[in-house]
Amino acid sequence: MITLKTASATDISTIREIAFKTWPNTYGEILSQEQLDYMLDKFYEPALLEESIRNGHIFTMAYEDDFCLGYAGYQHNYQDKNATRLNKLYLLPEAQGKGMGKILIDVVVAAAKEKEADIVTLNVNRFNKAASFYKKMGFEIVAEADIELDHGYLMEDFIMEMKVK
Repeated sequence: MITLKTASATDISTIREIAFKTWPNTYGEILSQEQLDYMLDKFYEPALLEESIRNGHIFTMAYEDDFCLGYAGYQHNYQDKNATRLNKLYLLPEAQGKGMGKILIDVVVAAAKEKEADIVTLNVNRFNKAASFYKKMGFEIVAEADIELDHGYLMEDFIMEMKVK
């Protein structure tokens, strides 16, 4: 049985564990090991995650029995606009392809509608297979972005949106 739970600061270690297990599978053929390690350390630093939760970033975690399969991380009023931003959606490799991603997208879309957002927006690496998943879920590519990180690393993303009104 699948249950959903809103994360608190006590769940940060689980969020990090899932990220560190999924990223090599997701990005291993796209990014160098050095960039992967850098981004995991930067984006999943415990104090940063705790601050994000305190500042209204919501993590919805999906459990099968007592085992966390993955999560969606999102925030409302993104960039002070009437938009909900899906920042993170990661499922353990063994949980992928079983409808869990759709369940988590549906949660984010429902939350966006509840907040009367116009759109749900996200960035996805242009070479990530998840881009086709997001298209299937109803997202459209609206732009491309090259985001420079430290050490000369580059994030090459699609910006995708789904209208929710």
